Amino acid sequence: MRVIGGQFRSRPLLAPSGQATRPTSDRLRETLMNVLENGARNRVAGARVLDLFAGTGAVGVEALSRGAASVTFVEQSAQSMAILESNCRNMGIGRQAHRVRAKAAQWLQRAASGELYDWVYLDPPWDDADAYTQTLEALGFTACSLLANDAWVIAEHRRKSALQDCYGCLKRWRILEQGDAALSFYACAKISAATHAEGDEPR
Repeated sequence: MRVIGGQFRSRPLLAPSGQATRPTSDRLRETLMNVLENGARNRVAGARVLDLFAGTGAVGVEALSRGAASVTFVEQSAQSMAILESNCRNMGIGRQAHRVRAKAAQWLQRAASGELYDWVYLDPPWDDADAYTQTLEALGFTACSLLANDAWVIAEHRRKSALQDCYGCLKRWRILEQGDAALSFYACAKISAATHAEGDEPR
């Protein structure tokens, strides 16, 4: 694993051995960043990012490498958090990276009146359907106050897994498939008309 672009480009990322953690692949991270950076505006530079089920921190570190203002990493596993912290330390990332060891849905409930995020990435274990439902429902209902006015919520999942089109205020507007993986893009339905006008949003 490595950082794909930005100031940390080509630098290696640590990852745990075994199958307990499944980091987002280099190819899928590159695809994600292309979508975020190359629309009507760059959604990475200066962004406040929330990386849920952060694992090794690969997505959040990639965002920081490309100019994100800050990333909040939320990860429940002690092993993964230790590796995430090592990756941040190896890149020299300090105050920009906020690391929280917690279960994502529970943390969202507690943080519902906290910082506003420009985009949220979530990558639970692919077979944990409850984790997807609980987290997306939290973001679409009680924790929607964490989302900036034109925020995106992006869920990585198995291509054959069926996520719902709506969770509270969140409405899916795009599915991007790559190999066995897929990215579902959600935006808050109440601002869909405004974001559509930008030219790179729901269509």
